[in-house]
Amino acid sequence: MQVLQNIVMVLHIIASLVLIVVVLFQSGKTSGLSGSIAGGAETFFGKNKGRTIDALLEKWTAAFAVLFLITSIALAVIVATH
Repeated sequence: MQVLQNIVMVLHIIASLVLIVVVLFQSGKTSGLSGSIAGGAETFFGKNKGRTIDALLEKWTAAFAVLFLITSIALAVIVATH
C-alpha cells in the first residue's frame, strides 16, 4: 500500500507543477467587457480556434486539473484506508 501511495503522490506532484506552469503560460484576458464581446466573437467563430496556442493550453489545463482532482481523491482514499 505504501508503494501505491508513493506512486500516486509523485503523480500528484507532477500534475500540480505542470498545472501551475500551464496556467502561467496562458495569456490574460484583461481587455475588459468590450474586448471580451468583440474578441470573443472573433475567436468563437474563427476557423483556427482549436489550433491556437491558447486553445491548446486550455485543453492541457483541463486535462491536468482532472488528473490533479483524481490524484487528490485517490490520496484521500489511500490515507483513509491506511
